[in-house]
Amino acid sequence: MTHREQGMARKTFKSMEDFAKACGVSRPTLAKYFNNPLDVKPVTRRRIEAVLKQSDFEPNSFVRHLSNKMAINVGIIVPTIYDPFFAKFTSHIETALRGCDMRPILISSKTAADLEEEAVQRMLDFKVAGVIVAPLGNLSRPGVFDRLKSEIPVVSFDVPMGDDVPFVSNDHNFGMQAMVQYLCRSGEPPVLIEGPHLTDNVLIRQNAYRRSMKAEGHEPLIVDFDSEVSWDMERLGREQMQRLLAKGLPGKTLLCSNDRIAFGVISAACEAGLKVGREPGDDIRVAGHDDHPLSEYFWPSLTTTAQDTETIAFETVQQLIEVIETRALGVKVVPRRKQIRSTLMMRRSA
Repeated sequence: MTHREQGMARKTFKSMEDFAKACGVSRPTLAKYFNNPLDVKPVTRRRIEAVLKQSDFEPNSFVRHLSNKMAINVGIIVPTIYDPFFAKFTSHIETALRGCDMRPILISSKTAADLEEEAVQRMLDFKVAGVIVAPLGNLSRPGVFDRLKSEIPVVSFDVPMGDDVPFVSNDHNFGMQAMVQYLCRSGEPPVLIEGPHLTDNVLIRQNAYRRSMKAEGHEPLIVDFDSEVSWDMERLGREQMQRLLAKGLPGKTLLCSNDRIAFGVISAACEAGLKVGREPGDDIRVAGHDDHPLSEYFWPSLTTTAQDTETIAFETVQQLIEVIETRALGVKVVPRRKQIRSTLMMRRSA
């Protein structure tokens, strides 16, 4: 070491966020680097390593200290991995956990309340260091998570577990407002096609739609969902559209509460001979919400609002680590709620 290097003070960073800013990269990218440096571009890797050499930064030092003694297992409970949207979430969560020297254990409740209860018991039996949960929502049995919350650090995403549990989610209000503004600006105001009321997210999006329509000077029009509560959303969307076509469409711009409902709506519209899209000569416009992994490749490609699944997953893991560290210090956990804004994706369908 040179005399000049000895005299230089090493930089100190209080958090992973501060370190990411110094590197000029996002926190998810930084997590990828710590999981496997070869997963990021060479130029990004050099930038991170240059800042590392000038600092004493070590991500999540408490967790790394524990990992020297034992493997840290973290449970993940999701409603389904059959849905590519949740599969995408799960993949990002696993990457973020591995970037923090933590080992994921995944259990799907397969959209069934009894299997969700079984998954909770499994996590208790495994004595995991923490659990990340996307609850079933309205299908969950009352009190199913009570023991889990009292014994193990827990963070939820997508659907909250109560005011006593940290929570990270998409900003549904922002996404719905952006979509309504775009559709009103580019054509006929949208009619909202609801999905099944599986979680309160449906009502949050409905209320955001109402407010946004009134702000744009239009009367909200909502097609209520009157079918069974099911996760088979493409089928339900298709059947809903078939009923609407039989009665007469309430409008020529249809905003679906999620992309999977939109897939079913477009399927029924095409079967009926309607042209879906935003080009001259098209019959109706259809938009969704979430940016399902297939939305870009569906035909017509679906206009939607993209949840930032990578950032939501990363923030969820960071909150879990904070809870683990706080509990280990004997300090009371103060739950935080964080919402991540979505991005409007303007494609062929609307």
